[in-house]
Amino acid sequence: MKLATLPDGTRDGRLHVVSRDLTHCAPAEVPTLQALIEDWEGLSGALIAQYEALNGGGGQPFDPAAALAPLPRAWQWLDGSAYESHGELMQQVFDLPPNPKGRPLMYQGLSDRFLSGTEDVALPSEEDGIDFEGEFGVILSRVPMGADAATAAAHIRLIVLINDWSLRSIAPIEMKTGFGWVQAKPASAMAPVAVTPDELGRAWHDHRVDLPLAVDWNGARFGRAEGHAMTYGFDELVAHAARTRELVAGTVLGSGTVSNPDFRKVGSSCIAERRAIEMLDQGAPQTGFMRFGDRVRMECTLRDGTPLFGVIDQKVVKP
Repeated sequence: MKLATLPDGTRDGRLHVVSRDLTHCAPAEVPTLQALIEDWEGLSGALIAQYEALNGGGGQPFDPAAALAPLPRAWQWLDGSAYESHGELMQQVFDLPPNPKGRPLMYQGLSDRFLSGTEDVALPSEEDGIDFEGEFGVILSRVPMGADAATAAAHIRLIVLINDWSLRSIAPIEMKTGFGWVQAKPASAMAPVAVTPDELGRAWHDHRVDLPLAVDWNGARFGRAEGHAMTYGFDELVAHAARTRELVAGTVLGSGTVSNPDFRKVGSSCIAERRAIEMLDQGAPQTGFMRFGDRVRMECTLRDGTPLFGVIDQKVVKP
């Protein structure tokens, strides 16, 4: 099943079922995605039937560029760093302490707003080191405290594509406080369509997205890293987050920057990783961060080209 949220004058928008090819949609029998997630067992069956009917024809034309984020605001946004190649590279270049083995990195970020996939991103200064981060995320139904990985996996309801915006000049300052990020992490963006795991077919296994994430910066290919290379699957990340607390329905949990060990070949999903590679290879970073007017585009499809999440295509602008 594929779902999107279209604007209706409210903060949460109006939930729509979207056809498999992302060409048509119809208002869902549930008003919002949050309402659906809170009673998934009771409500999803009717939407699946509606989705199957929509794929047979009918509905209205779907314009992904007009959609809000699938979940325009969430009770909770947790972001991991599940790609070991990315973490080890950052540790090596920036002399960061190693992450304890068996313990995923994770922080809690801004969740009262997720930008749409085509929304301009207003940020205060180019001097802050404006960076994109392409990653996958999951939207959860209520996860009980202490859930193990198998239990946690059963609460993964939807998969989304996320651009986790970062301000790299501020991040080191906040990291040194020992408290975590606030200024360095503005609102993230979501691609317009959220999908149930079955839509990925064999590309969803080990609770990972086994597909490449294409990232373009100002029209040039920047990276095409494979999503499966997570050190921890989403089941393990959810269990980690739920160890000492219940996770509310509608929690969004991210994978962190998609990265592969052969990053010199496949490219990167964020500028910071590219700069770290340049520091190793050339002694100093050669690539600057984003400037006002720059665009970043992200897309992940099935290997046969079938669309999944739609496209993130954003421009950085002055406030």
